[in-house]
Amino acid sequence: QVQLVESGGGSVQARGSLRLSCAASGYTYNRNCMAWFRQAPGKEREGVARIATGSGNTYYADSVKGRFTISQDNAKNTVYLQMNSLKPEDTAMYYCAADPRWGLCIGLMSLDFGHWGQGTQVTVS
Repeated sequence: QVQLVESGGGSVQARGSLRLSCAASGYTYNRNCMAWFRQAPGKEREGVARIATGSGNTYYADSVKGRFTISQDNAKNTVYLQMNSLKPEDTAMYYCAADPRWGLCIGLMSLDFGHWGQGTQVTVS
C-alpha cells in the first residue's frame, strides 16, 4: 500500500552537494513524520533528519546540523534532503522513512517507523 523510493545518491567530492529525494506512492505526506536515516558499513543506523509535517518542526543530528536541510513538497508527495558541505564521514546508505504519528515525530525510534524506502548510496571522497 505504501512505497517510498529514494533517489539522488551518488559519488561526490568533499565539500560537494547532493539532494536526495523520497517519493511516496499510495500514501500522503501531509501530517506525517518523515525522516532520513543513514547507515555506513560496520556502523549502527543513525537518524539524520526528520520533519513533522503537521507542525513543520524539523530535527537534525548534530553531525549534519547546518549542512543538511530536510523539506517536503506535499503537492509532489516528495521529501528532500539537501546535503551541502559533504564530508567523507557522510558516506552511507541513506534511507527514507515515514510514519503517520507526526505528533511523536521527534521521539520515534528507527524501529517505530512504519514505512521505509530501499535506500540510496551516498559516497563522499
